Parts: sequence; structure tokens; C-alpha cells
Amino acid sequence: MKYNFLNLLLLSVLFCSNVEAQEKPNIIVLFADDISARELPVYGSTVWSDLHGGDTSDKNLRAFTPVLDKIANEGCFIKTAWAATICGPSRAMMMTGRYAHLHKWWFNTDKGKAPDGKKTWDLYDSSPHTIAHIAKKGGYATFWAGKTQMNIEGFKFDEGCFTPGGETSEKASTTDAYSDFRLETKKIDGQKKLINIDTGKEVAKGYAQSSWYWKPNVQLLNNPKASSALERWPNNKVAIDTFGLSTYGPDVELNFIFDFMERKHKSKTPFFVYHTSHLGHDAFDFLNPESGNKWPGTPKVTWDGKKYSRLKPHVTGDNGVYDSHGTITGSGIYNHVNYLDYQIWLYMKKLKELGEENNTIFIFCADNATSGYGKAIATSQKGTHVPLIIYAPGMNLTKKGEQDILANISDVLPTIADIAGVKIPDNYEIDGKSLVPFLTTKQDKHRDWIYGYQKEFQIIRGNLVLRDGKDIWYDVSKNPADLISFPKITDWSTVSEAHRKERDELQAILPKFNKHDTEHDAPKDGIVKVDPLEVVKKKKK
Repeated sequence: MKYNFLNLLLLSVLFCSNVEAQEKPNIIVLFADDISARELPVYGSTVWSDLHGGDTSDKNLRAFTPVLDKIANEGCFIKTAWAATICGPSRAMMMTGRYAHLHKWWFNTDKGKAPDGKKTWDLYDSSPHTIAHIAKKGGYATFWAGKTQMNIEGFKFDEGCFTPGGETSEKASTTDAYSDFRLETKKIDGQKKLINIDTGKEVAKGYAQSSWYWKPNVQLLNNPKASSALERWPNNKVAIDTFGLSTYGPDVELNFIFDFMERKHKSKTPFFVYHTSHLGHDAFDFLNPESGNKWPGTPKVTWDGKKYSRLKPHVTGDNGVYDSHGTITGSGIYNHVNYLDYQIWLYMKKLKELGEENNTIFIFCADNATSGYGKAIATSQKGTHVPLIIYAPGMNLTKKGEQDILANISDVLPTIADIAGVKIPDNYEIDGKSLVPFLTTKQDKHRDWIYGYQKEFQIIRGNLVLRDGKDIWYDVSKNPADLISFPKITDWSTVSEAHRKERDELQAILPKFNKHDTEHDAPKDGIVKVDPLEVVKKKKK
């Protein structure tokens, strides 16, 4: 990634902080889980997901997002942003700015082996300049909250609060003394069975998991009040006394995030928050174990036109029989999106309280499409089309509202590098492209094409045509009302010469990334030679 006079000029334009002793803006990335662009009303789809991930236009199942609408329209939102089709590869894309031909995470169950041929190749080994390393090099205090889905130790975040649904580290304990909301695989009468530890009963459908929603499994990283580097929470008398059935994982995450923000504001240190929320992801509903609910309910929230109020959860019961006393919503991804909207309102409220609202860049996006609709599907852009919203009041952004451009989740890392004033070495390959030039100038285009993947299946699109993982081509020159019903191209003589030209250009790009079968794993020598990151020195005025 080359730095020239233009980059330096853009950085000087962007950095208009009002905080006396802090030159760089804070950065918050809220990376939601399994949420298609169509789930957000601001994207204007006429169809969204029902209670099982199918299609519906029932307005009773539509998310209500006054805060997301506001920041998308006062900031900007990208009309066509892509990720991979499933979480692991998308998180790899976000954290490395690279595609699978480099980091080797092809699918959740298809990850390249490390040089020893045994373990998965960790992202910080395949791609040493991760999002965390870049933020720290830029002088940021760093915090990771929420879902991990990987070994965390090599990323070097300063602090964290994880609701992993599993383990974050080989060193972590495999049990949780405070929550029996777990599904575990046990061998009974010679057969493997999935057991709900809370009830002792077999679960017919699902997978091993620890709760990340109600009565969650929580781990803290380098918390200043903890006694060890990686520690289970609750970890003190007050927390233990109040922890229980009414404890909601996303609330716990945000509480620790806000504590971190307050401390860094007090020390006048710019902060980078990487919040990988579980909200949007389906899960076993421990409060209603026989219901078959796809999305467990959230605490009830209400919008009065200016602010949110939240009904305090009150859950009683035991052994699979619980009463929420009307304080928790029903199932449905729309309730998860609603709760994200509430949490974003809390973010904005906290930033205003700290006096950081005009000195913070807030990015909202998701890792892949909604479960039941597009997740793990390589058809058209069903699996890859996700929301991407950028909100930066107080910054000199030239874009506002809907932006009809192409962007990719890999673009977040080089964007953060630009904001942090960090130069990525020219000989270090990344696939992302910084959004800073587009956001801060009159530039009307960002990318010519975007790319997604799932195992050996490649998905690519430009402004006119799209090729999906099944080698089916679509005409994407017009935008369908449901964001997905693009006409298939079966006869190339019926489309323009520009369509055919773009098809040929896209086909010429694919071989570079088509390494699933030929370079699936890490190089045998395991050597990844990289030059160090550098801090860009701002010229004095």
C-alpha cells in the first residue's frame, strides 16, 4: 500500500479532532453476525427474513431501526458491499484485509493447515499485519468484544470481553462454573448425542455451544481488575451475586466496552473497538428449549421518537422451564436487528457523554448473509451482500447517504490503516482498498469489482455483470426491488458489448485467487516474510 502526497493530504483533511491532546479519531467497528443488507430498512428491500430465514414482506416482521437509519443517512452507506458467504472466512477477510488464497480460511470447516500439517494456520501467522497490529502501531488502545471463533493470543489486543460460544484459547478452561446453558456432545451407549446440560435431555438438532445470549459464557482479556490475563466472568462478588438467567451477553459486552472507552478517554488515548457482536446469529434457545426458535429473544426495547428505553429482563425458573414475565421478545432476526439499533443508540449516547461524538468514526457491517436465506450459499450475491455504514460526524467526509459503489469487507483494514496513519509495506499483499480517498474527496468510484468465496467456489461482480459460485452469470446493471432477483444471462448476444467486456475482465481476475485445490495449506517452510509497519509522520503546519 503506497503512501504519497495525496494520502498525507487526505489524512490531514480527515483528522479534524476537537480533543486537545488527541490527534487521531477513535474508531469503532461493530461487526454484526449473519445479517443480510435486506434486513435493514434503509436498504429498501421489499423482502426480508421471516421467523425461519425464509422470504416475507410482512411488516410485523420488519426491523425498526431509527438510529441505523439516521447514521446511514447523515453518514453514508454502501449500496453493494460484499463479504464471504460464511463467518470464519469473512472474519479472516476483515482482520487481515486479504482473501483466502493468502490466509487459507476457505470455509468454517475448510481451513488451511499450518506448516506442521496439524493445526489450522492462525491468521496472525499467515497475515502478520492484522487489524489489531495496525491499530496498535498507530497509537490506539485496542479492545475486542464478542464472538471470537479463533485462537486470540497472537492478535495482541490490549483488552477484551468475549462471549465466544466456545473457547478463545487452548489455555482456557473448558467448563463454566456459573452457567449450565451449554450443549455438549457426549457418548451414551456407544453413540454420540447432543445434550442440553441445563436439562440433561438430548437435543435433536443443533451443535455443541455455550450460550452467548442468556446466562452467557464470558471471558475477559487483560481486564485491569482481573487476576489473570484470560479470566472467566463473573469474577467478583458483586458480579457473581447479580449474574444469572436475566444476564444478557450483548449487554455484558457493551458494559465492558464502555468501561474501556471511559478509561481511554480519561487518559486522552485514541481507542479502537472491534465489536464482533453475536446479534443476528441464530442459537439454541435455552429459555425455550422445546420451542424450536431459530433466534432467541432479546430484552424488550421501545423508541419514543427521541430515545430508547429498555425493559429490565426478569427471568425465573430452572431445568428448561422458564418464565420471562413479558420482559423478553419473541423469536425473529428482526428483534436482533432492533436490539443492535438500541445498542448503537447507547454507543452514540456514550460518545456524546464523553465529548467524543465528533472525534469518532463508527463503522457498522456484517460478516455474511442471514441464516436460512443466504448464509453459506454461493448463488448470485445471496451469501455475500451485507450492510456497510460509515458514520463520522465532525470529520470532513464528502459523502452522505446511499453510495452506489462496490466495496468489500477487506476494505476496512486499509481504511483503518489510513485513519491511524499507518503505512502498510508495499511488498505486503492485501486485497482491500482504503475507502478514505472515496470518503474525503469528490471521487465518485471506489472499486471496479468485488469478490467473495466459499471453499473452491468463487463469486465476482462488477457494475454490469455478476458470476456466482455455480458459474452462472447475471445482469446487475439494474437494481431489483428485493436486492437479489437479477436476470440470468444465458445468451450473451442479448446484452451490451460493455457487459461482455466486463465479463472478460472479471474472468481474467479469478485465476489469481483460485488456489483452493492447488495451494490449500500454508507453505511447508511456514515463512511469511514481511517488512514492518510504519507510522506516517504528519507534517507540521
